[in-house]
Amino acid sequence: MSIALFAAAIFLVSYVIIISEKVHRTVVAITGACIMVLLGVLTQHEAIEGVDFNTLGLLIGMMIIVGISKQSGMFQYVALRAAKIGEGKPIPIFILLGIITAVFSAFLDNVTTVLLMVPVSFVISNNLRIDPKPFLFGTIILSNIGGAATLIGDPPNILIGSAAGLSFNEFIVNLAPVVILILFVTLGLLYFIYRKSLVTTDEARQAVMAFEPRKAITDVPLLVQSLVVLGLVFLGFLTHSVTHIEVATIAFSGAALLLLMTANDPEVHLQEVEWVTIFFFIGLFILVTGIERVGIIELIADRLVSVTAGNLSVTAIVILWGSAFASAIVDNIPFVATMIPIVMNIGHLSQLSITPLWWALALGADIGGNATIVGASANMCVKGMADKAGYEIGFIEYMKIAVPLTVVALLLSTGYIWLRYLS
Repeated sequence: MSIALFAAAIFLVSYVIIISEKVHRTVVAITGACIMVLLGVLTQHEAIEGVDFNTLGLLIGMMIIVGISKQSGMFQYVALRAAKIGEGKPIPIFILLGIITAVFSAFLDNVTTVLLMVPVSFVISNNLRIDPKPFLFGTIILSNIGGAATLIGDPPNILIGSAAGLSFNEFIVNLAPVVILILFVTLGLLYFIYRKSLVTTDEARQAVMAFEPRKAITDVPLLVQSLVVLGLVFLGFLTHSVTHIEVATIAFSGAALLLLMTANDPEVHLQEVEWVTIFFFIGLFILVTGIERVGIIELIADRLVSVTAGNLSVTAIVILWGSAFASAIVDNIPFVATMIPIVMNIGHLSQLSITPLWWALALGADIGGNATIVGASANMCVKGMADKAGYEIGFIEYMKIAVPLTVVALLLSTGYIWLRYLS
C-alpha cells in the first residue's frame, strides 16, 4: 500500500507540475521517472521495459525524414502554389491552406506542420493586408483535425497504435472518413465566422499573385530524393499487414536511406529531431508504468467498468467526451499515455471487444486538444510564433472560436462511432 501511495503521489505531483507549466514538462517527466526507480516503485529493468521503443522509433525516424525533406522547400512550394490557385482572394486561399494543413498534418506530426504553415500564413496575410489570426486559428484547429486521420498524424495516435497493435491502414479505414467530414464542416463554420474579415484590395491581391512558388524549391536533387524516400516509407506503412515490419523499423530505414542519399554530416540532420519531446515520452512511459505496476490503473479501469455497467456503448461515449475534456485542460500526450493501460484493463475486466474504445480515445484526445490553447503541443507552438510576431493570442479569445467548433466535431464523432461500431 505504501508503494502504491508513493507511486500515485509521484504521478499526480508530476502531472500537476506539467499542467502548471512552471517547469518544463520534459524535466518533470524525467525527474518523476527517476524518483519512481529510486524509491523502489520500479526496478531499472522494469522502467526500461515500460518504454515503448516502437513509438520512439517511429517519431525519431519521421522527424529525421521531415527535417531533411523540408530543406528542399517542397512544403513551402505547395502553400505558395495554393495562394496562386486562389488568385489572391483571401477566402479561397484560407480554405486551400486549411485543406493543405490538414493533409500535411495527417502525414507529418502536428508541430512540424504548424512550423511549416505559420510563416507562410504570415507572408500571405501581410501581403493581403489582413489580420493573420484567422489563418493562425485555422492552422491550429485543422492541424489537430487532420492529425486524427492516420497513425502518424498525431503523437497520441502513435501511442495508441503501438500499444493496441493497430496498423497504418486500420487508422485510415476507421478514422479518415469521420475526419474528412469534420474537416469540411469545420471549414464551413470557419468561413461563416471569418467571411467578413477576409476581405482585401485588388492591389494586395496582385502582390500575392506576384509570388513565384518555383523559387521556394531550393534543392531539386534533394526534393527528388525526399519524395522517393517518403513514397517508400508510406508504401511500407500501407503494406505492414503483409510484411509485418514494424512502423519504427520502416521509419528508421527511411531515415537511414535518406541520410545515405544526402551523404551529409548526420549531426546536422539529427539536430532536427525534437529530442526534448523524445525524452518527455521516455519519462512519461516510465511514470505510467509505475502506477500500472502497483495496481492503480487496474483500479481505475475497474471503477469505470462499474460506472458504465460494462456497457460498451456507454463506455465508448464516456471515453470520447472524457478524453476531449481532459485533453482541453492538459496536453493530450500524457493523458493518452495514462489512458492506454486503462482501456486495456477495461477489456480484460469486461471481456468486451475494445476496438471501438481505441477509436473513441483517439478522436477525443486529438479533437479535444483543439478546445484550448494549451490542449496540444501544436497549439502552444503557434501561440509562441504569433506572440513573437506581435499577434498575441489570448486564452479566452481562442476559446471563443475553438470551443464551439470542438463541440460540433465531437457531436459528429459521437454519431459516427455510434452508427459504425455500436448500433
